[in-house]
Amino acid sequence: MKYILKKDIYIVAHYLGKVMQGVGIVTLIPLIIALIYHEPTYLGFLIPSLLSLGIGTLFSKIKLKNPRVRLKHGMMISSLSWLWAGLIGALIMIICLDISFIDAFFENISAWTGSGVTMFADVEILPKSILFLRSIEQWIGGLGVVVIVIGVLIHSGTAADRLYKSEAREERIKPSIANTLKKIMQIYLIFTVLGITLFLIAGMPLFDSINNTFSAIATAGMSIKNLNMGYYNNNIYYLISLFLMILGATSFLLHYKAIKTKGVAIFKDMQFKAMIFLIGVSFLLIYLATNMMPMDIIYHVISAITTTGANINSSAQTALWSPFMKIIIIVLMFIGGSAGSTVGAVKLVRVIAILKGIYLNIINIISPKGRVVSMKISDHIMREDEIREASSYVSLYLIFILIGWLVLVFYGYNPMNSLFEIVSIQGNVGLSTGITSPSLGPIIKITMIFNMWIGRLEIIPVLVIIKSFFEVFKR
Repeated sequence: MKYILKKDIYIVAHYLGKVMQGVGIVTLIPLIIALIYHEPTYLGFLIPSLLSLGIGTLFSKIKLKNPRVRLKHGMMISSLSWLWAGLIGALIMIICLDISFIDAFFENISAWTGSGVTMFADVEILPKSILFLRSIEQWIGGLGVVVIVIGVLIHSGTAADRLYKSEAREERIKPSIANTLKKIMQIYLIFTVLGITLFLIAGMPLFDSINNTFSAIATAGMSIKNLNMGYYNNNIYYLISLFLMILGATSFLLHYKAIKTKGVAIFKDMQFKAMIFLIGVSFLLIYLATNMMPMDIIYHVISAITTTGANINSSAQTALWSPFMKIIIIVLMFIGGSAGSTVGAVKLVRVIAILKGIYLNIINIISPKGRVVSMKISDHIMREDEIREASSYVSLYLIFILIGWLVLVFYGYNPMNSLFEIVSIQGNVGLSTGITSPSLGPIIKITMIFNMWIGRLEIIPVLVIIKSFFEVFKR
């Protein structure tokens, strides 16, 4: 038993070391921005980044004899990787900005997980290198910290397969994980370059174009402006960011199929059709029930369902939305976009599976004995165990939302706004009614950090790592 535990630790440490190396490299990149703008933040980036590289290199040199990388190892590595990434980013901000650890950790977990909420009351006074750090964290986090590392440092094999699944990814564009990741990263880079180019053509400055593209395509929403996209007051910019949000919230597998079929695959994809349907219905309901401008409505509806959280209003204005609009936005933030994309939340495929499962159950009850009814989502025939898994996950997801909601209400926050906030936080969305701010108490901040973490990892990997720690202490 001790040998198995020791071997588990070695396997986790070895591959976690590779992620640490990747995090170290990523957090060194903003040094380029510091040099361009002559900002005195060099040591703030160098020390934590080199620390991550150094420890990662030591861990990755751990020798493994015939390692059997299991799914539990992948989940442990994935869970710890996001915390380590948040820690390194936090150390950079502590050194550069002299802020508290909990605020720095919150900020970086929010960026890496694509949650988009911030601890800074005024982001426009931050050094450009720090703003770029937040943006590149969002961009890398959109695909997944571990997914990027697999593609660059691990490539293929059983370990890559387990780590890929640990990031809640199942789709395969190509038969091998290595080729799948290669295609995903190619598509992601093409869309990123496209977004930057479109913003530049529309007249946005280069630095803003890069940061806003990183944020939108990663469906993250953390902005370099206090008023988010509302700062620009430009409908062309809004439309470009909406386009990028939808691209980011669409499955990479569908993007690949769309390229191969010259767009035909888009009209056959159940998740994409469901997303467009929900956007249309939500827009119509809010338009009929409120006096908001159409651009305001469509922007926030798409921002919510794509879990981007980009805003063209202030948090104070969001808090004044009608309860009817808040409920619709809450539902959209809970559902999210397509599986296999950069979105958070429970994802459309699970909601579709549950609804189809209910329908299937009714059909089975009224059908003649012995009749077999199959259920398809796009080209995939759903198994009963997949429907049960989707139902179980949504139930678990709701339990953690309830816990976070109770914490906020316990501390005296408005119940409706609290529910809006915690659904946004756990769904890695970022729309806020103003509750999330530097003035929050430490318990609430820790609760929100936990909800962002489990939301990004889809809960199970976090429960695996918590259970594993309890097992270690028992021994």
